[in-house]
Order: sequence, then C-alpha cells, then structure tokens
Amino acid sequence: MNWPQHAELVEKLLPAVLEAGRVEMGYYAGPIDVEHKADKSPVTAADKEAEAILLEALARAAPGIPVIAEESAAAGQLPETGEAFFLVDPLDGTKEFIAKRGEFTVNVALVVNGRPQFGIVYAPAISDLYMTVGPQKAVEGRFAPDCSLTGLQTSGLRTLRVRSPGADGLVAIESRSHGSKAVPPFIQRLNIKETKRAGSSLKFCLIARGDADIYARLGETCEWDTAAGHAVLAAAGGRVVTLDGKDLVYGKRERKFVNPHFVAYGANQLISFE
Repeated sequence: MNWPQHAELVEKLLPAVLEAGRVEMGYYAGPIDVEHKADKSPVTAADKEAEAILLEALARAAPGIPVIAEESAAAGQLPETGEAFFLVDPLDGTKEFIAKRGEFTVNVALVVNGRPQFGIVYAPAISDLYMTVGPQKAVEGRFAPDCSLTGLQTSGLRTLRVRSPGADGLVAIESRSHGSKAVPPFIQRLNIKETKRAGSSLKFCLIARGDADIYARLGETCEWDTAAGHAVLAAAGGRVVTLDGKDLVYGKRERKFVNPHFVAYGANQLISFE
C-alpha cells in the first residue's frame, strides 16, 4: 500500500502544527493551570487543545491511517495499528512549558513497518522547526507561530546533517528535566568533553544539526515522545538504538507503547556495543 509522501504530509500538516504552536503560546503567555494524569505526569489545556487540532488535520490528510496520540492514549483510546500509523505528542516537554523555559515541542511522526519514516518537530517558543522532506533529507528553519507559509521552499530552510566529532572529544546531551546519573558502560568509555542540557525532542534535533554527538536515555519514554525526533535524526544520518545496539522500533503495544532504554547518536563509528 502507498503511504503519503513527505512533501504531501508537509503541505497538509505543517499549517496544523503551526496552529497548535499558536494555541500553546496563547496559554504560555498567561497563568498555566496544571492537572495530573493517572501516572502523575502533568497535563494542561494546551496539550489537549493542540492534540485536537492535530488529530483533525491527520484525519483530513491521511484518512484511515490510525493515530496514537498522547492525551488520547491516556484516556484509553488506543486504536489498532497496522503497517503504518501516526504518533502524536502535541506538547512534548510539558514540564518545560509549565516552567516557561521554552524548550517544548509539537511532534508528529509517521511510522511504517516499525520505523519512523516522517517527522515534524516544532518548538513554537523559540520558532525552531525541524522536519523530514525526503527519505534521507531533513531540514530546519525558523517559523514564528503566526507566520505565513507562502514561499515555504525559499524560506531559508537548511539541510541537517550529523557531524563527525573532533579528536578533542564528544558533546553529549541530556534531559533538562529527567537527568540520570546511570550511564551505560559503552558511554563511560567515550571521551565526553562537554555535556549540554535540553528539553523535549529537541535533543534529537540538536544531534541532527551537528550541535551534539550523543544522547543516552535510561528513563521511561513513550513512543510519541521520540518518534518525530527519531525520524529527523535518522534522515540526517544518525541512529537511535537500544542498549544492545538494535534499532529502536515502534508499535510496541505489548509494552503499552513504552520505549526501552536507548541511545541516539550521530556518527556511525561513534559507539561499540561490545
């Protein structure tokens, strides 16, 4: 079966992603009321309203393809997934959003045969947009939430590519809100010269753009947290793997769509899992 192609998805989904960003920035500008889900994680009205916008856009853009979205999943709505499905995190980095640190993102990904094939990551507070525009091409650009999309092809998009780290050492990146002191042995063997911190799926994008080399996550994440950033990083030449060196895959219903521990990195020669 033929799935929507990158250009078609960008055209149909990007306006909704920017609209979701505008909604979130409206809430971000004032006091933020916080509720807590059954798992004690925070949720706001911005999460819910942005998700409704994205679900409506996906229903128009790709009718019949199932969607697993964070807030719907929390409410018990987990449709059956087939060969292809979308993963949506309408507001990744809710803690950053609540703390008004700006590093929160809108995330949409298309998964085909367990692999993220398409992704959009948008950080409305800092106007950063990352997306896949082809099977092996990811780009970044700056788009304010209220911008016009006319002339998208000539709006200064820059191709993303992971870097080859220098001989002086690697730049690691860790979660701003979920830092962990536990480090896999193969990470301990690396020459880490600097550690940066960032929130949300931006960590994948910073590796994709060559600002960092590696991100190890040993805490719990869900598939909608990682799929869009994973797609961008993979299209830029990077990988996301489990701690045994196997590619991180999606559609893990038996795990309730929870990821195992993983490592995201740029240069292929970077890590030996032996």
